[in-house]
Amino acid sequence: MIRTTVSASREYEVITGAGLINECGKIMRDVAKDAIKLLIVSETNVAPLYLDKVKASAKAEGFEVYEYVFEAGEVSKNINTVAGMWAVMAKAGFTRTDLVAALGGGVTGDMAGFAAASFLRGIAVVQIPTSLLAMVDAAVGGKTGIDLPEGKNQVGAFWQPSAVIEDTDCLLTLSDEKFIEGMGEVLKYAFIMDVPLYEYLHENASRGVAIREDAWLMEKIVGMCVADKADVVAGDELDNGRRQTLNYGHTVGHVIERDSEFTKLHGVCVAKGMGIMIDACEAAGTLASDEAQKMRELITSYGLPVEDDITPEAAVAGAMNDKKKRGNTLSVILVNKIGTSEIRKMSADEFRSFLEEGKKIR
Repeated sequence: MIRTTVSASREYEVITGAGLINECGKIMRDVAKDAIKLLIVSETNVAPLYLDKVKASAKAEGFEVYEYVFEAGEVSKNINTVAGMWAVMAKAGFTRTDLVAALGGGVTGDMAGFAAASFLRGIAVVQIPTSLLAMVDAAVGGKTGIDLPEGKNQVGAFWQPSAVIEDTDCLLTLSDEKFIEGMGEVLKYAFIMDVPLYEYLHENASRGVAIREDAWLMEKIVGMCVADKADVVAGDELDNGRRQTLNYGHTVGHVIERDSEFTKLHGVCVAKGMGIMIDACEAAGTLASDEAQKMRELITSYGLPVEDDITPEAAVAGAMNDKKKRGNTLSVILVNKIGTSEIRKMSADEFRSFLEEGKKIR
């Protein structure tokens, strides 16, 4: 078991290890001693697997348990779904000392976190991520929100959880597709800031999705990603500086995801976004060709793509409507050497030219 402290406006622990679902009630009681009512938010793929276990563990600690299960998928990540959570809490008479638990992937965590942040102007939330993507990224750091037709995560709040409970055994029940999606975010950390993580991933690349059967390795990899994110969040909780580097691959990736009407998986779109940025940096001469090739090969070795047919014009148009825009400029995240990253301010014209040059090397 690995315990990682996140130092933010609310300090909390991320607990990572096997079998933690069965202990979640005790952990929730430890961080919400005065809570009477608990709303467990989950979705239709995850609830059949884990909801009863979480309910039993919570009831054993004296919680009065309510549940809200929505249709799985990014298409449910909207205000109507969150309003359903508010309604359950309002009818049940939740107070500010009560608790919300997010049981599922990134969509669940984002929406349950936003429901908690906004109900009664803020009640506690515990994140119980069940996907790789949520464990290494979405559940840690306090970003919550919903999508609009105009863009991903356009409405939300920073609301740090009271605890994050990450049971790595849950990774064994993921489909290959969902596990591979999560590897997009894992690879991101390796590229932007973590050479030892890159080396672990490189050494095990031939195993592909089979790495999830290695319990020690998965606990190590997830723990490294959590430590990386905790370090970034501690220094930039509100995403005005270094935390923006966590958006590597996302500037274009979010546009690809939105233009698919959220039918393409987030981590897959991030991988495509990283591939496009690798091409552009190589074309600009800031990323050595051998480094670029190592990055592409590592992405594809875990079953992820590095190309997309999105045009530079479409990428820029979409990015200018994204929350990463600051005024009339974009904060573009570049990796010019594995393990380091930088934030480069670009105008729309500069970013389009940058992407156009990247297209030419294919």
